[in-house]
Amino acid sequence: MDKRKLEKDIIDVLKSIFDPEIPVDIYELGLIYEVKLDDNANAFISMTLTSPSCPVAESLPVEVEQKAASVEGVNSAKVEITFEPPWSQDMMSEEAKLELGFL
Repeated sequence: MDKRKLEKDIIDVLKSIFDPEIPVDIYELGLIYEVKLDDNANAFISMTLTSPSCPVAESLPVEVEQKAASVEGVNSAKVEITFEPPWSQDMMSEEAKLELGFL
């Protein structure tokens, strides 16, 4: 198992998930803090939401788990939601900032 390749494949699939209020994917928005794999190809994803009252607070983590688990070679996926550190626009990629007109 190539952990780096699997982690990249998971990130690639996470880039297909978009925040419903912002036309940018959740990875480029900086909502994904960490993607780790253990030796049994179980993925652990640490992520946040743009705010604790985010309208997709219930469904987004489930979608992230399902998409990550669907990556070939991944055994399972577990998402942990955290608000530490709190999300801010500074966490967005240059691409996301450009897309939203912040640059």
